[in-house]
Amino acid sequence: MENKKSNLSVLIGAAFLMATSAIGPGFMTQTATFTNSLRADFAFVIFVSIIMAYITQLNVWRVIAVSELRGQDIANKLLPGLGYFIAFLVAAGGLAFNIGNVGGAGLGMQVIFGIDPKLGAVIGAIIGIIIFTSKSAGNAMDKLTQILGAIMLILIGYVTVTTSPPVGEAAARMVAPADFNATVPAILTLLGGTVGGYIVFSGGHRLIDAGITGKENLSQVTKSANLGIGVALIVRIFLFLAVLGVVSSGAALDESNVAASAFQIAAGNIGYKIFGIVYCAAAVTSVVGAAFTSVSFLRTLFKPVDENANKVTIGFIVVSTLIFIIVGQPQTLLILVGAVNGLILPVTLAVMLIASTKKSIVGDYVHPTYLRILGWIVCVIAAYVGVQTLVGGLSKLV
Repeated sequence: MENKKSNLSVLIGAAFLMATSAIGPGFMTQTATFTNSLRADFAFVIFVSIIMAYITQLNVWRVIAVSELRGQDIANKLLPGLGYFIAFLVAAGGLAFNIGNVGGAGLGMQVIFGIDPKLGAVIGAIIGIIIFTSKSAGNAMDKLTQILGAIMLILIGYVTVTTSPPVGEAAARMVAPADFNATVPAILTLLGGTVGGYIVFSGGHRLIDAGITGKENLSQVTKSANLGIGVALIVRIFLFLAVLGVVSSGAALDESNVAASAFQIAAGNIGYKIFGIVYCAAAVTSVVGAAFTSVSFLRTLFKPVDENANKVTIGFIVVSTLIFIIVGQPQTLLILVGAVNGLILPVTLAVMLIASTKKSIVGDYVHPTYLRILGWIVCVIAAYVGVQTLVGGLSKLV
């Protein structure tokens, strides 16, 4: 009984780790900005992108579970050396985006307490570091992501109710957007933000750490993946409706910070403070998720990292924070790594789809054909977007 209770806690924790890793500062900014420009059509973007993200998650989590191997080890089994390449890309991308996550924590703290963003970033980093100083860091991480995830849901839900959004119009546009072409860039952006880079592996790697793997646990793993995508979807819908309610009322949002502006218009100063709390919670959970998953990609490849996983994870957070304090958010680095990060999803998803057919990796497990076909469709779309993102990112550097 105790073991079942422990497993349930880890499964929920893995789901919230994945969900809160996806719900970072960028998630909030993207959702608010696209809602401001696309209005009710953004419902269609959410609908399509979440289906693609769900297909990706199910494919990746199932292969990780039955193989009992982390993403980099599966890649190395398919092609020696490929795992090192993917681990480097994921870790580098995780570090770059963690600079943004730490910065997001600083901005959230500034809104809540009026302190300097750099001091706020340090406080946010310290919260993350405390998690990994614990002997049971995994359990501490599970609790943090669940608590902060619940706080985000409740607070965004409150703001959503106060804005009285046009739910009927949003529901209609979910399947029939007024301008389909305008929604395409947003769909591609959201896909990368929900399952790009390290995010798609965060929950699966957590379950490996906890030993919840194998065909016998596949139904539990699937439920955990369902919950993770579900939480991310609910937060996205609440945030979308909150902003839609504001812009539908005719209010003009401040382009410099669309999300904060929407919350402030919706609920005055209380709304502005709620934005700060939600933004800070989103940032801190993403700091933890990015650090944990990035380091997990290095653990099986480098023995010293595995033996000092928590210390290396703390170092990862410290380096991210120092770069933010000293340099700020280095736009050149973020653009370049962000562009390269766009190519990680199709590569890692393709690796998982090929691995699902190899008995040397998955044994006698038979991966559902429909999942594999849908996975390849997402893979092709993600590859196209990744190339476009890379070309666009490099053009900004020239």
